[in-house]
Amino acid sequence: MSSQLSIDPVRPAGFLPEETILALGRDVLESTKTWKVGKTFAKGTVRTLSRAKGPGDGAPWHCRVSEHTKEDATFDEFWSKIGTNKPENEKEFISAIKKVTLVKRISDTQSIWTMYYTFPPPVSPRVFTVLQTIHLNESSPRTAMIVSIPVDLSGPGDEEFARLEEKGIKGRYVSVERLLELDDGIVEWRMATSSTPGGSIPSFIAEGSMPAQISADVPHFLKWFHTIRNEGNA
Repeated sequence: MSSQLSIDPVRPAGFLPEETILALGRDVLESTKTWKVGKTFAKGTVRTLSRAKGPGDGAPWHCRVSEHTKEDATFDEFWSKIGTNKPENEKEFISAIKKVTLVKRISDTQSIWTMYYTFPPPVSPRVFTVLQTIHLNESSPRTAMIVSIPVDLSGPGDEEFARLEEKGIKGRYVSVERLLELDDGIVEWRMATSSTPGGSIPSFIAEGSMPAQISADVPHFLKWFHTIRNEGNA
């Protein structure tokens, strides 16, 4: 694995130490402060930023930033859904995700997941397999991070894991997500990602839709969360 996060997939035998992955994630988040400012979405509540593909990048980067009051969700409520079994929760509010499978739980803070996405024709189903590393820092201001890196299970010794992947075109994404508790319980939710859908989708189409696509996850999450919160299941 290189000295920066990218969409280049990593075999399980090549995973970097958790601390290194988290440090690389922090580097990405810090760099977003200087990225190009893009459109706002969700009635101006979600800001987007982007960075062109640079040396070592497999694709350009995109970022979304939103701030949330306790009425939306508290820091603990956000973390309960984003820091625990994140793919399973995403399946509840991202309609394209049809199936998620826990490939391997490495530790309390690291696990490998595979996700199966379907899209309207003529786009073929996609399979994304990632290593997710989570970290919660309870010192003030509280922060929580989730770093997802693409995983390659096609190598020798990983056959048992590879069988858990659905059939479909292999897509890849890397992402860094952070919750930051600000004054008055306001939570900043920041996510930076770089991805490729794989297959024959032209990159300019995939890249052009990214700001709106990643921004839509915010209102989708809140709508779903308020449904379960009101039912007392949050």
